[in-house]
Amino acid sequence: MSLLPDPVLLKAPAHVLLAAPIEVAEHTMGPDSLLRYLTIKVHHLIQNRPWDTISVVGGYDRSTVISRFEKTGKLFNWQRPTAKASGRHLTLQAFPGTDYVHHYGLIISTYLSMVGRDAGHVTFHVPAPDTCRKVVELLHLELDGDLVVVGWGLEHLAPAGGLWTPGPGYAYQRATVHGRRVVYLGFQHSIWGDVAGRVVARLAALGAGDVVYVGKVGALIPGIEPNTALATGNRSLVSGVLVTWKDFFAGFAAAQPGVHTGVHVTSPSILLENRDWLARHAPYAFVDPEIGPMGAAAREAAIGFGYLHVISNNLARHYPADLSNERHHEVIQRRTALVHRIRAIIADRLATGPR
Repeated sequence: MSLLPDPVLLKAPAHVLLAAPIEVAEHTMGPDSLLRYLTIKVHHLIQNRPWDTISVVGGYDRSTVISRFEKTGKLFNWQRPTAKASGRHLTLQAFPGTDYVHHYGLIISTYLSMVGRDAGHVTFHVPAPDTCRKVVELLHLELDGDLVVVGWGLEHLAPAGGLWTPGPGYAYQRATVHGRRVVYLGFQHSIWGDVAGRVVARLAALGAGDVVYVGKVGALIPGIEPNTALATGNRSLVSGVLVTWKDFFAGFAAAQPGVHTGVHVTSPSILLENRDWLARHAPYAFVDPEIGPMGAAAREAAIGFGYLHVISNNLARHYPADLSNERHHEVIQRRTALVHRIRAIIADRLATGPR
């Protein structure tokens, strides 16, 4: 069951577009890893039977068919798009966001193509702006200059034994760290791409003083082995425009051992990161879908923003660990150790006082 009082359903989409499968041979992950990555994302109703048409829409509705492949044993970011069948048509209901709906359309069409099934009937419906805005406005917190830590690994970042207060699709915990009020905020669904930017804008409107995003980022620098280092910075290339924001860490995180810094690139979908994309972005350091929109929203709202991420994969050089095997025990152990390091760096930054 969803924590929402009513499902957040689709309004009329702004655009309906074909989700064409990517050219697998050109993708930076390689075909074996890519297929493993897709298989753990695709709803079981798609894997188990054929459909005449498949549409991915922006509609958060936990009352429809939940995927058997959702991650279990996690507090946050475990919900995936749900499905609703009508005859031989299947509708995938993704959390409303332009990037997320597009991303899932590419996931489905590319998976179908890779397993030898027809992929020419998959469309994605770009959600209406009102749909995207209203679902994020369900977030309600009383904030007064608090630091909000949002994202991944929160069960290791928040104080041990603390209670999580639930909201519709999220939960939060309050603490005081070196005299600063801190709110740890996690979402059960994905806040992919532009959704994350709206979350920061909402937090600023609710009274946040700073936002720190903890997550996973891909490296564009060949020499960084996945799950051994952290990434930070205060610049991102967003739709070809360089965006800079007031960095919460003010250079503190970048000065710590094992933390890399550089210019980030915002990409709306991992599926779009092929060899040509990599060649065009070789001068940059990192890639993910959220950091740029979040930094841009923070700059617009005149609040501080910082990210401190585990480097989870490397697009520029092959390593054994990538996005297809991140549930393996050794990967989880390494990432847990890095999240504890992130917790220490955030606490040490707060101990230095305002900058």
